[in-house]
Amino acid sequence: MTAASTTARKGGRWIERWDPEDEEFWEAGGRRVAQRNLFFSVLSEHVGFSIWTLWSVMVLFMGPEYGIDPAGKFFLVAMATAVGSVVRVPYTFAVARFGGRNWTVISALMLLLPTVAAAVVMEPGTSYGTFLAVAALTGVGGGNFASSMTNINSFFPLRKKGWALGLNAGGGNIGVPVVQLVGLLVISTAGAGHPRLLLAVYIPLIVVAATLAALYMDNLAPVRNDTGAAALAIRDGHTWIMSFLYIGTFGSFIGYSFAFGLVLQNQFARTPLQAASITFVGPLLGSLVRPVGGRLADRFGGARITLWNFLAMAVATAVIVLASAQRSLALFSAAFVALFLLTGLGNGSTYKMIPGIYAAKAAAMGLTGEAAASYGRRLSGAAMGLIGAVGALGGLGINLAFRQSFLTGGTGTPAFVTFLAVYAVCFVVTWAVYLRGPAPAPAPAAGAEPEPRLSYAEV
Repeated sequence: MTAASTTARKGGRWIERWDPEDEEFWEAGGRRVAQRNLFFSVLSEHVGFSIWTLWSVMVLFMGPEYGIDPAGKFFLVAMATAVGSVVRVPYTFAVARFGGRNWTVISALMLLLPTVAAAVVMEPGTSYGTFLAVAALTGVGGGNFASSMTNINSFFPLRKKGWALGLNAGGGNIGVPVVQLVGLLVISTAGAGHPRLLLAVYIPLIVVAATLAALYMDNLAPVRNDTGAAALAIRDGHTWIMSFLYIGTFGSFIGYSFAFGLVLQNQFARTPLQAASITFVGPLLGSLVRPVGGRLADRFGGARITLWNFLAMAVATAVIVLASAQRSLALFSAAFVALFLLTGLGNGSTYKMIPGIYAAKAAAMGLTGEAAASYGRRLSGAAMGLIGAVGALGGLGINLAFRQSFLTGGTGTPAFVTFLAVYAVCFVVTWAVYLRGPAPAPAPAAGAEPEPRLSYAEV
């Protein structure tokens, strides 16, 4: 059976044999199939990100007549972030349970629920509790990332994962600035009183994404839920170390994406139109550069790129603190956009590290060939969902930090000082765990062979 061969079973397109590490298999058709699935995965994930971050735009439409203060708006977007983080775990396991193609269709259609609900309730007089519930529903869009990344991780060989995962995630991340651009277009043309026009754009796009996924994507029969791998990933310290690093990169990206417009409105007294005209720039650049982070990690090592990226993020945050003290909108905006750019680079490099870490562990265990590749796929696939979920919770932390900062001081500066400290800790952790040198091997028992020393310097 060729790489492109599919069979119809369980109600969908299923590929029975998939071995991307076999170069002959890859060149004979595997590459084409993987790239086709990547393209339509990006489309669905893109729309999912737009819906997940929908309330970063909706709050710009909510003028004084809605009766919601800045702290209340930060909590609305924090609710969407929280739910989107939590659902990433079940979405990760849904790929093997239902098939990557089938779950992409299902998860895309689920985006209709929060979008239609927002169209119904988006008007003055609606209770704050109702807005909170609808904002929580948009969290299903956050789950799309986890299932999409898990699915695409299975399609590509290790040597191509950095670029493929970066492209998949970057194309999805672009959904953030795109929904903000559409919101800007609505506000600048129809005014801030017509939020339903934004929703009217996305409802048909959701249907299109689901339809194309059904027509052109595939399920991989060899992919199975591996509870043993999940248990190993939970117990493995690298899962939690990488979760912390991903909080620093992706958590920053999604948290700032939700909060940027509100920060501009409340710290620099920008109007909804003025805020919207700047808000999209940072997420756009951060999304576009994510594949570059993956490619750089493929070439130089994910740990090295991640290390220096955290240093640069700390510097950019320090400039933001300075700009806030000087009340310089120009310097603040420029540094914030630079910070977005760096979060995108770090997103790509940290995700590249995950399969590399487990490949290094397989080699240290003495595994070679398909056995090593299988171990790496098992552990990295299981770890990705957990890392993605915990990392996204960083976005919740950022929005709660901004909420508290504006409540107590009327400015976001204390929150930025906290973020700077977090990036400094991430820098130290990256160096200490992945670049300081091989970990010392434990002393072998009497008569036992010494265990190999682990080195992650190339991940």
